[in-house]
Amino acid sequence: MTVHVSPPDHVPHPYGTPEARHDIIDLRSARLARHLVLFTPTQDDLERLLDETRSALPGVADIAVVRRVMTTNPDTVFAIARREGYDALSPRGEGLTAVLPLNEAGMAALLTGSFDASDPDIRFIARQHERPAGIYLWVIHARRRLAAAVALMLQRISTPLCRDVDLFARAATAEGADYLEGIGFTKGAAWRALRAPGLHMFHRSERAERLPLYDSHRPGATGTSVAVARTFEDLSRVIALRAAVYMAEQACPYEEEFDGNDLSATHLIGYVGDEPAGCLRIRFFADFAKIERLAVRAEHRNTRMAFALVRAGIELARVKGYRRLYGHAQKRLVGFWSRFGFRVFEGAQELVFSDFDYIEMLLEAEPHPEAIGIGIDPYVIIRPEGRWHRAGTLDRSRARAVTRPSVDQKAAAR
Repeated sequence: MTVHVSPPDHVPHPYGTPEARHDIIDLRSARLARHLVLFTPTQDDLERLLDETRSALPGVADIAVVRRVMTTNPDTVFAIARREGYDALSPRGEGLTAVLPLNEAGMAALLTGSFDASDPDIRFIARQHERPAGIYLWVIHARRRLAAAVALMLQRISTPLCRDVDLFARAATAEGADYLEGIGFTKGAAWRALRAPGLHMFHRSERAERLPLYDSHRPGATGTSVAVARTFEDLSRVIALRAAVYMAEQACPYEEEFDGNDLSATHLIGYVGDEPAGCLRIRFFADFAKIERLAVRAEHRNTRMAFALVRAGIELARVKGYRRLYGHAQKRLVGFWSRFGFRVFEGAQELVFSDFDYIEMLLEAEPHPEAIGIGIDPYVIIRPEGRWHRAGTLDRSRARAVTRPSVDQKAAAR
């Protein structure tokens, strides 16, 4: 029997996804998933789980079909249990999740509507040693806390053979559609020249190339990446990084380093793998953005971290519509900032603070082709900072009718 238990601290994923209630990458739900176990069910337990699933999702394949699929590729069906109630000697699942790794013929059938998910043709299933052309989420029956097990299931299908393969799903219920879109799937699928508006799709292929510079970090990934600080935990990382660089190395007094501007700024965090390695602060004024507080830990200064952070900061400011970027550069680092187009402008003033000499520099950038402004989709403007390219929580309001519940309740009470 194969058992898959999440790591003790978090469940990383090596690919990217659109933002939603639970990012399939960040997957905050992974903190819940550490309390779950994913395992291959016994035949008797599988039959029971299928019966329970079928009561909620009519049309689920019968036991003979599922066994046939598992014989073709064992890495397809997983039971879910709470860790505290899991007995390795007598495992009993509380939920079920299953995937179908499809070959090219299977993907063509799926996108053209000739694929029968209740009785899939075995010729469409990729073998265990084959790279699938696409992965179809066959069944997810996991209510409440068990839903976090999707993090474990996705980790199982993120092997080198499968990690860049796109995911596809068909929502059997409105609740299912809401869940899929909540973890980053988008309505409408495409594969080769085929289109299927009724399917949901999650892009993993070539994902890294499509990520903005300021939103490139995904837990579990390798190399250098950048993310916008969005939580108090993120802000703690920023404080730790700057304390290590400016206070410990440059003897900057605490009250000068943490100057009262941190809660009115956007912070970027640079990662090497999953390790916070650097940070950058951006403050926004009427007609310019100020790039400041660039800090990189000493052990990561042989990487391209500083370059990644500055480029990400410039890109984020340009997307927000700023074309003038301003900064105070330590005079010994003017050459570094010049690499990005910053220049010491006519009339630039010199200044001294925290015992270092600085000079004003300015970058005048070209307009960003996707700059945010009045007239664009208003849902983009209310998305999380730096996640304008990804559907956010409030995007789901598009599909809901106007009910004005609080107003109507007050009117009814009169």
